[in-house]
Amino acid sequence: MRIKLLNILILISSIYIIGGCSKQYCGDPFNLEGKSHSAITPAARPDVEWWMPRHQDVLDRVAKGGADMIFVGDSITHYFERYGQDVWNRYYAPRNAVNMGFSGDRTQHVLWRLENGEIDGINPKLAVVMIGTNNNVDNSAEEIADGIKAICAKLRCKLPKTKILLLAIFPRGDYEQRKIKDADADMNPMWAKNNRANEIVSKIADNKMLYYLDINDKFVNDQGVLTRDVMPDLLHPREKGYQIWAEAIEPVVKILMNED
Repeated sequence: MRIKLLNILILISSIYIIGGCSKQYCGDPFNLEGKSHSAITPAARPDVEWWMPRHQDVLDRVAKGGADMIFVGDSITHYFERYGQDVWNRYYAPRNAVNMGFSGDRTQHVLWRLENGEIDGINPKLAVVMIGTNNNVDNSAEEIADGIKAICAKLRCKLPKTKILLLAIFPRGDYEQRKIKDADADMNPMWAKNNRANEIVSKIADNKMLYYLDINDKFVNDQGVLTRDVMPDLLHPREKGYQIWAEAIEPVVKILMNED
């Protein structure tokens, strides 16, 4: 009965969000009105056992207040808790940061979470956003970019005093490269599609409240190859990769959080 009730509530919420599209985007700053595809249609993942409990954990954390910084994303952000905890403890725990990364999430799942309480009642100085690689198979580069724009619009609408640091989607291996244990990753169709999405979303930065930063060259070697010592599965960083990430954005983070 509880599961059925949860699914009904999710359905009602999704209908409300879709039906109120212009309200959702607070004036539609990125010209998404009239578009209809999966990347911009908010959706929950109740079929994933841990997903709703993690969502509740985030709600409980933000209810305590004091969130000065938030990270919004997918497994690449989520796994700070698995492979980058030491990096997180050095750079972000002292800033009262909240990890809002959920493994497997696509843009539509982030939209649902943002609409359903994860950023309610908080006023962080900075939101770091890195999302989109999980949309790669089912969406075009333009649709991925739309999903990222929708997330930024939602953040701007609900957190008008929060600055946003939008990161380019990180480099990645494709499925064939990832299957070969000793192979590294050079440019491939999935990486190239993400790059096209990055190029599109880079243009929405106003450098006042919304900033765009591409740190992808930090993850690759001089030949532009993504190696397994940075991302052992050619998708998720390990500690070295998280350290690279933190060091690359730190100068900008300090400025945007008014620490310099």
